[in-house]
Amino acid sequence: MIPPQETSARRREIEDKLKQEEETLSFIRDSLEKSDQLTKNMVSILSSFESRLMKLENSIIPVHKQTENLQRLQENVEKTLSCLDHVISYYHVASDTERIIREGPTGRLEEYLGSMAKIQKAVEYFQDNSPDSPELNKVKLLFERGKESLESEFRSLMTRHSKVVSPVLILDLISGEDELEFQEEAPLEHLPESVLQDVIRISRWLVEYGRNQDFMNVYYQIRSSQLDRSIKGLKEHFRKSSSSSGVPYSPAVPNKRKDTPTKKPVKRPGTIRKAQNLLKQYSQHGLDGKKGGSNLIPLEGRDDMLDVETDAYIHCVSAFVRLAQSEYQLLTDIIPEHHQKKTFDSLIQDALDGLMLEGENIVSAARKAIIRHDYSAVLTVFPILRHLKQTKPEFDQVLQGTAASTKNKLPSLITSMETTGAKALEDFADNIKNDPDKEYNMPKDGTVHELTSNAILFLQQLLDFQETAGAMLASQETSSSATSYSSEFSKRLLSAYICKVLGNLQLNLLSKSKVYEDPALSAVFLHNNYNYILKSLEKSELIQLVAVTQKTAERSYREHIEQQVQTYQRSWLKVTDYITERNLPVFQPGVKLRDKERQMIKERFKGFNDGLEELCKIQKAWAIPDTEQRDKIRQAQKTIVKETYGAFLHRYGSVPFTKNPEKYIKYGVDQVGDMIERLFDTSA
Repeated sequence: MIPPQETSARRREIEDKLKQEEETLSFIRDSLEKSDQLTKNMVSILSSFESRLMKLENSIIPVHKQTENLQRLQENVEKTLSCLDHVISYYHVASDTERIIREGPTGRLEEYLGSMAKIQKAVEYFQDNSPDSPELNKVKLLFERGKESLESEFRSLMTRHSKVVSPVLILDLISGEDELEFQEEAPLEHLPESVLQDVIRISRWLVEYGRNQDFMNVYYQIRSSQLDRSIKGLKEHFRKSSSSSGVPYSPAVPNKRKDTPTKKPVKRPGTIRKAQNLLKQYSQHGLDGKKGGSNLIPLEGRDDMLDVETDAYIHCVSAFVRLAQSEYQLLTDIIPEHHQKKTFDSLIQDALDGLMLEGENIVSAARKAIIRHDYSAVLTVFPILRHLKQTKPEFDQVLQGTAASTKNKLPSLITSMETTGAKALEDFADNIKNDPDKEYNMPKDGTVHELTSNAILFLQQLLDFQETAGAMLASQETSSSATSYSSEFSKRLLSAYICKVLGNLQLNLLSKSKVYEDPALSAVFLHNNYNYILKSLEKSELIQLVAVTQKTAERSYREHIEQQVQTYQRSWLKVTDYITERNLPVFQPGVKLRDKERQMIKERFKGFNDGLEELCKIQKAWAIPDTEQRDKIRQAQKTIVKETYGAFLHRYGSVPFTKNPEKYIKYGVDQVGDMIERLFDTSA
């Protein structure tokens, strides 16, 4: 059972809570009533505001629409006035620009082009809106007159400011080929910068608005003339320089022109001068021979003008490449892209045709020289051909995009030169083989024949043009392996060719040697020629080239030389045979000689004396130009004769075989040696 006190307390607690809840409920009811009242008030206010807004909208919208219409009308009026002003301006274009067009664009190109733009727009307006208007004809006429003035100004600027490039500047430009690769060559200034910009603007206007391509013809004609004249001026410079000083201008020589920088010297092509200098060296060393009979025109008589013409042509070829490159750079700024290649093709034709014609003339002259057997003239083809082949990659690059006929000109010339050069080489070899034996033209002293010196000189010249000559020979090969010949293949062909020439020369010399009645002189002749050939091969390094296909050539020539020395020495047997011991009388000391024995000794002394005197007289007039060989042969012969004569004199000099011993014992041993020492010496 719960105590009564706790029950009473519990009831009071519940009553208190109930009372609080009732109070809270009452507060909530009051709050809801206030909220309902406020809501009603707000709804009333909003309803009133909405009503007022509707009234305002109904009043403002008509006013806004009316204002908008008024603004649109104002804009239309302004646009109409602007259009009227614009249209009216077209009617004033002719009068506003006529004076400027009449005075021309010179010195006022910017203003002039601005006027032309106005005229162009006026023409377009009248064509679209009033094609029958007299104003259209007026502005059209003015536009055509302005276009003609621009064309005339283009021609005038190009004519007045296009200058021929001086030979000195061209040579400096060519010499720049040897500069370091990273040092770019400054381009030639064909036109002053201000003039160039005017020309570019005119050309662009004529293309875009003038619808005219005639200016391109004007351009290439003027520039073509300057290019051609520049190259011809360089050629004339070489001629004048060679005639006045003998040495064409080289940029390596300090120049007084301050505006022309000095650079490395232009590489001059290999010419016949090197071989001529070698020939002079051989002459100083006693290897050169006297002129003998030969139907080959002597190379050492070659006119130096051939060298000048060759150098001039080679430099003109290089000049063409450099100037053409420069012309193309200039052209790309002035001529529209799709017309550049065609215009460039036309521009270079005169200069290129001139070079090709001159090249063909060189080929033609070489062919005529072959007929005359003038191989000194033929040699001009070699440096030119070498330079053309070296320059061909640059040529091909410059001529990219030109017509096929233009691209094929240089290859055609190269082929022509190769064919002519190969013909010259073959003809030269045949002439060496078939050079006639002319007795009256043979060297009387047995020295080196002119045929030999000419042949060696020609072969020495080929050293400077090994690749070129090898390619010439390879170009004539019909075998499949020759279609893409290598440098090694060409070298072997050239080596075989040189061996062929030397073989032909040896056969001809053998034939010529038979002209001499005296076998000893024939031997001296062959000895001199073989020795000259060997020494020449060694001094000019031809021997290395020969060794490519004939490794024993040097030994073979030494054997031939020794063989001829032995043949010569046999000529003295008829002298020494008189004093050899065979068939000589044997006697005892103190025993009187019989008449037959005395006569035999007399005959031996007399035979020796007469033979010695005769040989010395004859052989003194013979020649052995090589000092070393001459001394060697003299010494060998002197040793043999002195030993034989000394033994004979020792045995019979004191024998009483005659009452007049001085009549038979005419010479002492040393005297005999001195006589032999004077052999091959016409001054003795």
